[in-house]
Amino acid sequence: MVHDSLAQELFQELCAIPLIDPHSHIDPRQPTARNLDDILGYHYYTELAHSAGMSQAPLAPTVDPRERVRTILSFMDRFDNTAQYSWFLEIARTFLGFQGERLGPSDADWLWEQAERLMTQPDWETQVLQRSGIEKVFLTNDFDDPLEGFDPTRYLPCLRTDDLVFHLDRPDVRQRLLRATGIDASSAAALRQVITRLFERFVARGARACAISLPPDFTPVPIADADLDRALIDVVRSNTATSSSASPAVKARVACGIFWMLAEHCRTFQLPFDLMIGVHRKVYRGGVFQGQDLFDQRTSLIQYGELFNTFPEVLFPLSVLTSSQNQELASFAWIFPNVLTNGHWWYSNIPVYLERDTRARLQAVPKTKQIGYYSDMYKLEFGLPKFNMYRRILARILADDFIRPGIYTHAQALDLARLLLRDNVRTHFKV
Repeated sequence: MVHDSLAQELFQELCAIPLIDPHSHIDPRQPTARNLDDILGYHYYTELAHSAGMSQAPLAPTVDPRERVRTILSFMDRFDNTAQYSWFLEIARTFLGFQGERLGPSDADWLWEQAERLMTQPDWETQVLQRSGIEKVFLTNDFDDPLEGFDPTRYLPCLRTDDLVFHLDRPDVRQRLLRATGIDASSAAALRQVITRLFERFVARGARACAISLPPDFTPVPIADADLDRALIDVVRSNTATSSSASPAVKARVACGIFWMLAEHCRTFQLPFDLMIGVHRKVYRGGVFQGQDLFDQRTSLIQYGELFNTFPEVLFPLSVLTSSQNQELASFAWIFPNVLTNGHWWYSNIPVYLERDTRARLQAVPKTKQIGYYSDMYKLEFGLPKFNMYRRILARILADDFIRPGIYTHAQALDLARLLLRDNVRTHFKV
């Protein structure tokens, strides 16, 4: 491939734009890896190694972490063609000082010792953020997260509501909700009080969004309070101490009722409602932890049309699980003022899909309505390789589609990149 000096120059300039990462799974009380096991324990690596033939035995909590790392590295030559391998290679080179060409089990001891030496430094978190160019990180917080013990100017809370919407039939979830709010969520009126209390607490702690991941068959519709009351009674009656036998229809009514209340509260509290659409949970029941979920092609954003029409004041940043749904997402953001394209989620987060989807959005959707990328990371070390993957692709697109054809000047192309990487997050999430 001919070296593209313009794209390389743009990439370097994009790396100078301070990032705001609008979706992660960072634990702000332990945001960086403690050792190499925290890096290779990321579900991408355990999924790929398991798919390539590794048993689940090395993943047991009783296994020595150093030995687990050695085992995963011994399978890495089977998936060193993947984007996830390139992420790990970039982490090893940038943060650990690795200078070799390939990574394998013979590097295990050196990598482990380097990681232990470097990651225990008291300023490691700051080092990682500075090298990655990340200024702020959005969190994923359960409704009963205490929201304390971290810097709220660096880590911004986000109310994640999956349990609230889809698992209120579980006694343990209702008990958590009772402890968090002091209210027994046994009626529609009580649920509305519960959600108000949650929003008040989260907004007071600096929350910037409400978020949820949604299954392919979910279609949100308003549920009358009387119907929701009856469904809640059925849910409570069907409970045992640890589970619920409520029918799917009853659970669906409860889920729709709560979801609609959340949208109403997003309108009242002026919070965006992040929707991550299309995940089918536990498809591969024998998979590793977090390696069981897949997508379902039957999903359509048409299922959410009534929601978008009913709540024009609420911003809906949308993520879809598949690149094949990107055209639909771009079209909805093209038409609906309150729909934004938001990152490239999960199975779409590899270069071939990133490039195609990013290019399509830039050709179809107003530039002020696009959140370019988020990391979805569990440890800060993954911010660098993930965002760099996107920044390299964005640099090529800016060079080929905007600067060379004379549509934008170099400076205008950088302004566009700044919108995607930073300014749109600041505007839409009021950061």
